[in-house]
Amino acid sequence: MQKRFIFILSSLLVGLLLSSCGIARKATKSTSDTPSGEEVYTDASKSEGMLIETGVSSWYGPNFHGKLTANGEIYDMDGITAAHRTLPFNSIVLVENLDNGKSLQVRINDRGPYAKDRILDLSRGAARKLGVIGPGTANIKLYLLNGDLKNSRITDLKVPNYTIQLGSYKKVNQAKEQSSKIKNSRVESIQVGSEKIFRVYYGRYTDANKAKKELSKLKRKGFAGFVKQIENG
Repeated sequence: MQKRFIFILSSLLVGLLLSSCGIARKATKSTSDTPSGEEVYTDASKSEGMLIETGVSSWYGPNFHGKLTANGEIYDMDGITAAHRTLPFNSIVLVENLDNGKSLQVRINDRGPYAKDRILDLSRGAARKLGVIGPGTANIKLYLLNGDLKNSRITDLKVPNYTIQLGSYKKVNQAKEQSSKIKNSRVESIQVGSEKIFRVYYGRYTDANKAKKELSKLKRKGFAGFVKQIENG
């Protein structure tokens, strides 16, 4: 009788231990065809991130493979990355495919898409994992898992902003001197790694072509520069 009681008690304790281990766990794949660092998330783990957008995702591949991404990397179409209009580079997002229930963690390393009805461009590798290759697009939810929006230069996730950079200096006095020569320009401090630098900017635009036209006018006045996306830092 005593042995039976001990057996029943042991079974109950094991059952409780196993059930407690199954609460809100993050599931990962460890197969040979899974790229290093890829993580697939259960529904419970979405609470770890912040829902930031809902919309349509597309994917891009062969025409861009081997070319530079917006953050300076070589684009690997079979990697697990994505392009977003404004999110800081190296942000980690969870993409939930609402059409088939699949979810995947990807890293932002490029800019796009520029079709008005889309919010994300997946690499071919990410699109394959999410089941987007065949249909070409998918309805998605986007969760921010790792990235800083509060201290970023983003004003609208869907709308990129552009400016004209006319100089970059280590000393604020040098930047102010250059800015004083260019009416309506401004000086902004930017943190690059552990170093603070001072840049001279002109204008703010949501249309890159308008920024390019203004740059042409400035060049005719003898000021060299280039158009850049503000959110790129």
